[in-house]
Amino acid sequence: MNEPQSRRAFLADVSKGTLLATIGPALAAEFGISSASAAETPAVLNFGDMESLVCFMQETPVSKLQPALAAKLKEGVPLKKLVAAGVLANARTFGGEDYIGFHTLMALGPSLKMSGSMPEKQQALPVFKVLYRNTNRMQQNGGRKDEVLHPVAVGTEHPNSQQLHEAVKRKDTAGAEGIFATMMQNSADDGFNALLECVQDNPEVHRTVLPYRAWDLRDIVGHEHATTLLRMSLRYCLNSEKYRRPEWDENSKALTKLMDEHKLMGRDPGTRSMEDGSVEKLSITIFSGTPEDAAGAVAAALAEGFDPHEIGEAISLAANQIVLRDHGRPPDWESPGKPPGSVHGDSVGVHASDSVHAWRNLSQVSRGRNVFACLILGAWQVAHDRGTATGQHFLEWEPMPLNRHISQSTDQTKLLAELDDNIRQNLQGHAAGVVHRCGMQGIDPEVVFKTLLRYAVSEDGALHAEKYFQTTWDEFHRTRAAFRWRQLTSLARVTASEFGRPAPGQAEARELLGV
Repeated sequence: MNEPQSRRAFLADVSKGTLLATIGPALAAEFGISSASAAETPAVLNFGDMESLVCFMQETPVSKLQPALAAKLKEGVPLKKLVAAGVLANARTFGGEDYIGFHTLMALGPSLKMSGSMPEKQQALPVFKVLYRNTNRMQQNGGRKDEVLHPVAVGTEHPNSQQLHEAVKRKDTAGAEGIFATMMQNSADDGFNALLECVQDNPEVHRTVLPYRAWDLRDIVGHEHATTLLRMSLRYCLNSEKYRRPEWDENSKALTKLMDEHKLMGRDPGTRSMEDGSVEKLSITIFSGTPEDAAGAVAAALAEGFDPHEIGEAISLAANQIVLRDHGRPPDWESPGKPPGSVHGDSVGVHASDSVHAWRNLSQVSRGRNVFACLILGAWQVAHDRGTATGQHFLEWEPMPLNRHISQSTDQTKLLAELDDNIRQNLQGHAAGVVHRCGMQGIDPEVVFKTLLRYAVSEDGALHAEKYFQTTWDEFHRTRAAFRWRQLTSLARVTASEFGRPAPGQAEARELLGV
């Protein structure tokens, strides 16, 4: 669970894999690195040495998948390679266009990171959980016969970000993919940042998180496949154009206005530190204001030269308030696995937190205007999500835990046992109260994370358990001491909400692994 690597290193990795991801490794080796015509490109996107394992993920009947995965482990295939194959199979099958498909993709990286924090015999459990979901969904969608991603020919011209953006707006899938592949080959820096400008058209959780996950998965799938993953984000943007609304143009105009008004174009990010009180004040402004107010406050802070990392901290804390204050799913929104009062799955707080987590990381690996734009839009999105859900009610509701929820225990063993009991009874406020007390007592946060991790693995989580666990882990470890326990408290609440709905396939996985 490491901090992001530099933007330059990431983009260099992406450029190395552009041709392999577009014309396939076999042709790249046979014909050399050159422009490929449509007649030369194969019909199927090929992953070279990984191809057989990718096909295994797509073609193994889901009823036989977990025994086959256990056999792969015994043969010495590492978990990382199994996850990599699952990622590439998902990308080729769905291309970022299937709801359950791209949620599963976003869970694969976190599942591998979670495995590293588990006892040795249990380390495969989170990976098996998500790979089971992955293969099941691929087969529900027709398996290999309906693959979305295919090879793309790289041109010889030098397109720019405006051309990519216009192709996306025209819903020209072939044109946009060709432009993007060519841009990535010419300059990974330009291609990646041009894609982010398309992403920024409509700040919403899935559009935001997909390009971040492309970055996050690079060390798992191999750097040569990074472009394949970024194509999923591009396809998502193209698919979303079917639902374009007038306010998308208003969002873009507001961002342009703030960038101009605060003279952010062409300047380097600042390095000024923020006092705890200033971070808290900015966080409250973002949480309680209109989207325009929130975005304006962040733009002003950037113009004043404050460190983008610390501004991102304030945005993250604003999203965290939505988790802590949410009164849960109303009866009208009840659905299987998500009863009234629940806050797991696609709740407004979980979505807002995952979005900010992605915007912060995208800001760190982008350049120029995007460093600022990602944070401005991150603040805009938090305020928008809070207002869209239940209007002003979030401003009236108190954050958990309330005083009556806070545990009176001071002993670590008793607190952890109490936390476990509250989770099993779906007592969201009391689970939050125990973790709040753990923070007050100075208890090692890692033992609390490990308690919550068990349930992030065992429970279904309505597609969001792995991703939100990773979001919280990351945000806790990069938030200052004065505020970080709020992140862990929110995870306790969400964990208590999701308990009682075991993940499909987990009982079989535990039996196979002998745990």
